[in-house]
Amino acid sequence: MGQDFLAPLRDEPGHSALLSDIDGTLAPIVERPEQATVPAPASELLRALGRRFPLVGCVSGRRALEARRLVGVEEISYAGNHGLELLLPGEEAPRLDPSLQDREDGAANFVATLGEEGLAAAGLRPEDKGPIQALHWRGAKDEERAAARAHEIAVEAGRAGLEPHWGRKVLELRPVGGGCKGTALAALLAGRDIKAAAYAGDDRTDLDAFRRLRKLQEEGELDYAACIGISSPEGPPELAEEADACVDGPPGWISLLDYLAS
Repeated sequence: MGQDFLAPLRDEPGHSALLSDIDGTLAPIVERPEQATVPAPASELLRALGRRFPLVGCVSGRRALEARRLVGVEEISYAGNHGLELLLPGEEAPRLDPSLQDREDGAANFVATLGEEGLAAAGLRPEDKGPIQALHWRGAKDEERAAARAHEIAVEAGRAGLEPHWGRKVLELRPVGGGCKGTALAALLAGRDIKAAAYAGDDRTDLDAFRRLRKLQEEGELDYAACIGISSPEGPPELAEEADACVDGPPGWISLLDYLAS
C-alpha cells in the first residue's frame, strides 16, 4: 500500500489528528531505554505537523516529561505511562489519571520486595516510572533465563494485585485498571472536532490504540481511522494482522510523516 491511505488526513488537516508511539516507532530500539534518540528529521516533522493539525501527540510507556525530552517538541501533546499521565502543550507538569487514587506506589513497593541483587542476578534491570515499574532484559547475558524469571514475577505481581503487561523484552507492572494506550488515545481526542485520525505503533501495547481508534470510527466519532504498524523482527504477529498498513521501522514511519507534512 502506498501513502494515499493517509490522504484523508493530509487533505483535511484542520480536522485531523496524528498520534504515535515513540520507542520502535519514532526512535530505533536500543539496548537500554536511556540510550534512545529520536532522529532530528522526525522531531522537525512533528513540529511542523503540530502547526498544521489541531492534535499531534505521542503515546508512550515512558513518563510524559521523559517522552517530551526524548522527542524534543514542546508544541505537541504527550500521554505518558500508557495514559496515566497527560502533558499538553505549554504545561510544565503532567496531569495524573485520577483513577490511581493513592495507588501510585503499589508497583514500586512490590518491585522493592524482589531485591536489587536478585533482579540483577536474573539479568533483569528495573526502571522506575512512578506508578508503573518496568523490568528489562534486552542485552542480558542470558536473555532466556531472564525472560523465564520475568514470567515468574508476572505471576507473583498478579497475586499482589498488579497487572502485568508485556512488551519487547520488557515486563511492565501497573496498578489494576492503570491505563492503556487505547484510553490514552481517547483522552487526547476527547472534546475535539476531529474527523480523521491515525495512530502508529510497533508493539503489542499499541494494539489497544488500534482497537480504540476503530471503535471510535464504528461509533461515528470519527469518519476515518488509520492504524499503521511499524514492522521489526521482534514485532508481534498480531501487529500486521490488525494494522491497515505496515512500514519498515522508524524510517518508514518518518517517510509517512513527510508525506503528511507536504
